[in-house]
Amino acid sequence: MTTIHVDSEGFLTEYGEWSEDLAAELAARIGIELTDEHWKAIRFLRADYPSHGETATLRRVSVLTGMPIKQLFTLFPGKPAKKMAYVAGLPKPRGCV
Repeated sequence: MTTIHVDSEGFLTEYGEWSEDLAAELAARIGIELTDEHWKAIRFLRADYPSHGETATLRRVSVLTGMPIKQLFTLFPGKPAKKMAYVAGLPKPRGCV
């Protein structure tokens, strides 16, 4: 079993500890079965993070992937920005409670 480092809310704190297998496990823990559309958003977040140093906002994900915000709410119900960041192994986005 691999050790992963998380904060008090369960968000990964080490970028390099993430894997797609871990993402699927994290998604399952919050009741999401990953589809190609989910992966599009997750892979965007993973690719965007190193150059910006923070987790992309919901608007940024929507604009740069062409996925309407409404679709992101459907894919990641409730709090999509927070759930996407969690599954992508990134810090909770600014402004998320």
